[in-house]
Amino acid sequence: MEQPPDAPKIEFPCDYPIKVMGRSSDAFESVILEVFERHAPGFDQQTVEARVSSKGTFTSLTITITATGPEQLETLHQDLLATGQVTMVI
Repeated sequence: MEQPPDAPKIEFPCDYPIKVMGRSSDAFESVILEVFERHAPGFDQQTVEARVSSKGTFTSLTITITATGPEQLETLHQDLLATGQVTMVI
């Protein structure tokens, strides 16, 4: 049985887009941006792409940061889920 090839290695630092999805609310975007600012200070908020679902129930934000390493991405992911407002991080 053949082993699957290793996942491609990410070379840090690099631009790293992250999509965050959650229920739409007045505070959703500001809470998410605050978490990103803690983990990737100074990221370009002008590049944030927000999309609202057709019924307005969910919002997705695509935010590109300069990722410095896997630890940063892991703690960012944990903190996003800890807000209680995030249903998925891709």
